[in-house]
Amino acid sequence: MRISMRCVSGIGLGLALSSGQLAGQVLRVASMTAPEIAALDRARTVVVLPGGILEAHGPYLPSFSDGILNERLADSLAQAIAARPGWRALLFPMMPLGNSAANDIAGRYTFPGSYTVRFETLRAVYMDLADALGEQGFRQIFVVQLHGAPNHSRALDDAGDYFHDTYRGYMVHLAGLLPVFGALEGPKSASERAADGLPIHAGMDETSLLAFLAPSLVRSDARNAPDYANGTMEGLVRLSQRAGWPGYFGAPRLASVAHGQHVWRALADSTIGVALRIVDGLSPRSLPRFADELAKSPVDVRLDAASRRAERRQAVRQAAWLRLHGHP
Repeated sequence: MRISMRCVSGIGLGLALSSGQLAGQVLRVASMTAPEIAALDRARTVVVLPGGILEAHGPYLPSFSDGILNERLADSLAQAIAARPGWRALLFPMMPLGNSAANDIAGRYTFPGSYTVRFETLRAVYMDLADALGEQGFRQIFVVQLHGAPNHSRALDDAGDYFHDTYRGYMVHLAGLLPVFGALEGPKSASERAADGLPIHAGMDETSLLAFLAPSLVRSDARNAPDYANGTMEGLVRLSQRAGWPGYFGAPRLASVAHGQHVWRALADSTIGVALRIVDGLSPRSLPRFADELAKSPVDVRLDAASRRAERRQAVRQAAWLRLHGHP
């Protein structure tokens, strides 16, 4: 989970809900028939699309850490929508796709545990889904894809803008909105903040979140993890380029279930609060976007451009193979 900004105040509305399904209200598209889907009232059905990048999180967290969090977050959002009388949430299966893993910061575009797709691929997948849903009359869609790489957010933002301009509804990348994204960092003491540095990937906050949501998946030796921290993005780039960088930043040794619960509640409250305000008529275009904020950072711009160049080389290689074998 790559993040390169400090916490921006979230919208805490006390709406975090537990995992599960409300019978007849949270509808899981994977188990529904075509007639059942066709019969849904489009005006009162909100589509929820969970996704999660497969990305190395060092020795202590699983590669699907983002997906575990996003799946729980999407389920809680769906329940909050379905709790409104007359409303339905249509929940899609998890899509394990994402762009620009944290190892891109080091210029290491292949790394054990990271299995990503190109920017254009991610954008195309969600634009295709936008068409499929839009042509079927759905007009209210939330993408739950918390991952902090700016290019990842831009791909999802582009797909949402396409949906808005084409179908006059909304397809909102919730984690791309600053009021949601900014809720991810929890409160820390001065010593914890110094040890954790800029909290962008698999440090105290994210390890705590996993300790709260999926404790069996956090390795017990995380409490002995050495710190890989710096207070600036430039400093983290230098750290990641050193031999032996383990694939995380910060101080996972400081993680705790209590801290994870605090971060989870703030994140869920902010996500659900913003989403319900959009359902009630708030224009998502009135909210600032995370990727736009990072476009002001020279180091992030440089890193994103390098990632895109690497992806273009990959695209050229793939296109050459297709031409060689006579594929269009």
